[in-house]
Amino acid sequence: MSEEILINVTPQETRVAVLDNGILQEIHIERTQKSGLIGNIFKGQVSRVLPGMQAAFINIGLERTGFLHASDIVTNNSKLPGIKNENEQVQPIETLIREGEEILVQVIKDPIGSKGARLTTRLSIPSRYIVFIPDFPSIGISQRIDNEAERERLRDVILDYLSKIEKQAVDNANNIALHDASHDPHILQKDGLIIRTAAAHVLDDNICKDIAFLRKVWESITLRAKKSSSPCIVYEDLPLVMRTMRDLIHSEVATVRIDSKATYQRVMEFCKRFIPEFIARIEHYTGNRPILDLYAVENEIQRSLNRRVPLKSGGYLIIDQTEAMTTIDVNTGTFVGHRNQAETIFKTNLEAAHTIARQLRLRNLGGIIIIDFIDMQDSEHKRQVLRTLEKNTEKDHGKITLSEITSLGLVQLTRKRTRESLEQILCETCPTCDGRASIKTADTICYEIFREILREVKQFDANKLLVVASQRVVDMLLDDESTSVAELETFIGRPINFQVEALYTQEQYDIVLL
Repeated sequence: MSEEILINVTPQETRVAVLDNGILQEIHIERTQKSGLIGNIFKGQVSRVLPGMQAAFINIGLERTGFLHASDIVTNNSKLPGIKNENEQVQPIETLIREGEEILVQVIKDPIGSKGARLTTRLSIPSRYIVFIPDFPSIGISQRIDNEAERERLRDVILDYLSKIEKQAVDNANNIALHDASHDPHILQKDGLIIRTAAAHVLDDNICKDIAFLRKVWESITLRAKKSSSPCIVYEDLPLVMRTMRDLIHSEVATVRIDSKATYQRVMEFCKRFIPEFIARIEHYTGNRPILDLYAVENEIQRSLNRRVPLKSGGYLIIDQTEAMTTIDVNTGTFVGHRNQAETIFKTNLEAAHTIARQLRLRNLGGIIIIDFIDMQDSEHKRQVLRTLEKNTEKDHGKITLSEITSLGLVQLTRKRTRESLEQILCETCPTCDGRASIKTADTICYEIFREILREVKQFDANKLLVVASQRVVDMLLDDESTSVAELETFIGRPINFQVEALYTQEQYDIVLL
C-alpha cells in the first residue's frame, strides 16, 4: 500500500489530495458557493432544437442552458457507456425530441468558460461497486478487472441476483393478474448494471446490497420527477468527500486523514455501511500543522499553476492551456548528458513522459493535448518514450487516448474533460493582458499616445493637453521620450502635461483636452 489521501475541510471549500509514496498525484477542490454538477439529474425542458448542429439546448434551471447532442440521447440502438459501435447510426435529433418537451437529463460535463453543461439522457447512478443504468437491460464489467475467473464470478453474482428479482416480480405480477386479467406477468422492465473495479473480490452479499440500494434510489428519483415541474433537480450526487470514499478508495490506499471532526464522523458512518474493512485506515488528523502542509502539498499546488515545470535532470516542460487545446513543450535546458546527444535527448524525453503523466492528473488537464517531445531519430527510443507515457497514465482516472509519435516528435492525446482544470478553478483571466499572457511595452504605449494626440488636436480645439497614464509610461515620456514630447509640442503648438494614475495598468491611458 503506497497511496495516502489527505482531506482538508473548511466552511468555504473542501480539498482532497491523493499522494503516491508521498508525492502529490491529484488535487480535487469543491467550493461551497460553486459545487460541481456532474452526476446530477435534472428534469429539464427543451428550449431549442438545432438540426444543423444535431443538438438541443435544455433549460435545467441554471444560468446557461445545457447542451444535449443527438449522440447522447438514448435510443433502442444505444450501447452501454464506453462501448462504441462503429456501425451505429445517430438518428436525426428532430425525430428524437421537440421544443417544449420535458426530459430527464444528467450532467456529464460541468459548465466550463462560456459553455453550458454537457448533458445526456443515458442516466447512471453509481455506488461503491455498481453503476446502475435505468431502463437499459445490459451487464458490463470494468475492463480493469482482468482476472477472467473473477469476471465470471461477478457476472454470475449479478445474474443470480437478477434471476431472484425477476422471479419475485413475476410472482407479484401473477398475484395481481388474479385480479386483473389484462396484466401480463411476463413483462418485466430490467435495468443495466456495470460492475466497477472496486467490486473485485468483494463478497456476493455486499454487491447485491449495492444493487438493492441503487434500485431504491432510482425509485425515489422517478417519484420526484413525476411530482415536480421543470426545470428542477431530481437527484444530486454525493459531495466531494463522499465521492472520494466511493470512487478513489482501493486496496492500495493505506490511510485517509481528515482534519474535520464532523466530516471524519460522517466518513466513518459511510465506511461502516459500505466498506467496513476500510474503517481501520481512516484517521482524524489533529496535528498542529495544516494537513496540506504535510508532504509540502500546499507548495506543490502553487507550483502546479506555473507554466514551467522543472525536470530533475535540468530539463523542463512548458505547459500552455488554451480554450482549444493544451500544449506541452519538452526542453533539455541545462542537461547536457554524459555520452552523446541522442542519449541526452532520450533520457530527457523519458523523464518528461513520467512528469507529463503526473501533470495531467495533478492539473486535471482535459480535451486535446499536444506534446512536443525533443526530436528522436532512433525508432526504439521513440517506442520506449511512448510506452513510458502509456504506462504512467494507467492509474489516471480520466479516459486517455494516445497517438503514435509523429515525424515531428509530436504526440497527440485526448483526456476526457469533465470538470474544470486546476487552473480554471483557482485562477481567472488576467485583467491586464486579457488572457494574452503578455502586455504591450511601455514604449509601445508611448507611441500610441503620440498618435492619439495627433488625432485629437485635428478634431478638437484645446489650449493644452493632459496625458493620464501609469507610472512607468509617464516616467518614459518624461525621460527616454522627452525629446519626442518636445518635438510633438512644437508641431501641434500646444503644451502637454502628464499625470500618474496609480490604478492604471500599463496599457491604460487617457488624453484630456483642456
